Amino acid sequence: MILVVGGAGYIGSHVVKELVRRKQAVIVLDNLSTGHRQAVDKEAIFVQGDLGNRDDVERIFKEYSIDIVMHFAANSFVGESVTEPLKYYENNVAATLVLLKAMIEHRIKRFIFSSTAATYGIPSVDFITEETPTNPINPYGRSKLMIEQMLADFAYAYQLEYIILRYFNAAGADESGEIGEDHTRETHLIPIVLQHLLGQRESISVFGTDYPTFDGTCIRDYIHVTDLARAHILALNALLESHDTHICETYNLGNGQGYSVREIIKKCEEVTGKTANIKYAERRPGDPAILVASSKKIEKALGWKAVYTLEDIISTAWRWHRGNESGYENRLGVHIHEST
Repeated sequence: MILVVGGAGYIGSHVVKELVRRKQAVIVLDNLSTGHRQAVDKEAIFVQGDLGNRDDVERIFKEYSIDIVMHFAANSFVGESVTEPLKYYENNVAATLVLLKAMIEHRIKRFIFSSTAATYGIPSVDFITEETPTNPINPYGRSKLMIEQMLADFAYAYQLEYIILRYFNAAGADESGEIGEDHTRETHLIPIVLQHLLGQRESISVFGTDYPTFDGTCIRDYIHVTDLARAHILALNALLESHDTHICETYNLGNGQGYSVREIIKKCEEVTGKTANIKYAERRPGDPAILVASSKKIEKALGWKAVYTLEDIISTAWRWHRGNESGYENRLGVHIHEST
């Protein structure tokens, strides 16, 4: 059985759906502070609980035979991490330590970790590989890097096996339209633009038009959430099949191609047939001009490659937002298999 911590969140719920499609037995642990019960596939067992609560974690490990743990539960707002670092180190680092300690005590030795491009900080290169030095510039990125370092120490001392997946800009929604991106406070560009084009925001802001890029706006690497989910399936298979090897690997997940803020807005307009009201503002401190991932390492090792295009990303996101203008708020009829 696979334990997915944070499986009611945006990326976690998409991974759960892919696992269920592949007939995997899944149990989800989520405190629903940012996740949604309605996002959890009805075939998965759902347990509402807190990662940092030892009793909640123990209950699952005692009741179920867990083979592998996938960890998506984290606070992830960069700005908030600067003003509330205690929250980030407590929830992201200390709570993960509770989970890892329980895993070791219950002899569960396989772990897949949801990390982030924020561990790189502001790199001196535009094309980021796993060899690019990590130098996070905010508590969010530092909290994720601390966990990566803990995993390395646990692998040496307790024979833990792990795969770390560093995401770039996750976007899009499941092609079924059943689940998608629904954050109480939205900070991601594509959903912000689509919400504006749905009439939920008066305008959208573009921060900085004088970057050293072809159109003056920042360039980022966007990856479809289902492509991310597929990478987790491959990581799962690699760990489950590692009978004679001890896997401790880190992989970037990105398209390998960057798109500017202007390009994203233009593509959203094309997909929706609507015109955006754009307001231009000064640069935000700490925003690098270009961040694009190299995913050659995972392509070579696990055969993974992003298959969804930018149009696919925006089209699936638009289908989700157009069909769920209030997010999951009005979808209370979804049945969840809950643990008793």
